[in-house]
Amino acid sequence: MTITPAEAVTPQDLDHQAHGPLGEASTTAPHVIDVRETGLRETNRILQASDGTGRYLLTGPRGAHALAVGLEKPDEVVIDGPTGYYTAGMNDGALVTVNGNVGVGVAENMMSGTVRVTGSASQSAGATAHGGLLVIEGDAGARCGISMKGVDIVVGGSIGHMSCFMGQAGRLVVLGDAGDALGDSLYEVHIYVRGRVESLGADCVEKEMRPEHHTELGELLDRAGVTGISTAEFRRYGSARTLYSFDVDNASAY
Repeated sequence: MTITPAEAVTPQDLDHQAHGPLGEASTTAPHVIDVRETGLRETNRILQASDGTGRYLLTGPRGAHALAVGLEKPDEVVIDGPTGYYTAGMNDGALVTVNGNVGVGVAENMMSGTVRVTGSASQSAGATAHGGLLVIEGDAGARCGISMKGVDIVVGGSIGHMSCFMGQAGRLVVLGDAGDALGDSLYEVHIYVRGRVESLGADCVEKEMRPEHHTELGELLDRAGVTGISTAEFRRYGSARTLYSFDVDNASAY
């Protein structure tokens, strides 16, 4: 399941206890947790113990590291403020929204669910993630999608250098620009960039945008809640497949 900005719970929704997930009538009272008062360990314990019908608003995160990690149920969690390292790491089904910026490794090793950042993300966003959807409405730093293994990542701004390094599976969509060495040592990730690419990494090449790629990209933009942008504005990049097996003639490229 994914969630769009129009469907996402807001702090006001939770304060008024008015709606359930995706706008349905709620049968579970929303739970507001002050992270500063409750403590990081206890906050994560409460979230991890949920039965999957919960809706949570976490206030006062104050840049806490490893917040909302290891969630295995389709609960909805809104973090109202900026967070530190590894926010929503190892997520496996939850719908997590961060109203602010995040530090290194947001949604690291995510398996399923949706993580949305309304601000910008530091390095290694979505690192090694196997599934789910990561949406960053602002910019993402270096190594966005490093070693991604099936996750879909949509970035509303630009991304830093070495993004999608050793990307194995999944899709990366960038509405802004991409830094140096995009897709270095790439495997089978589909990369779509709307803006300028500083340079391509080893074995990454521009590829034709065929009809099936326009369809794929359009579906990803819809899932991320992006409107008013044509798929014709993007260019596609992927692996040239010359580094799959070692060849001494390509030794300098490894």
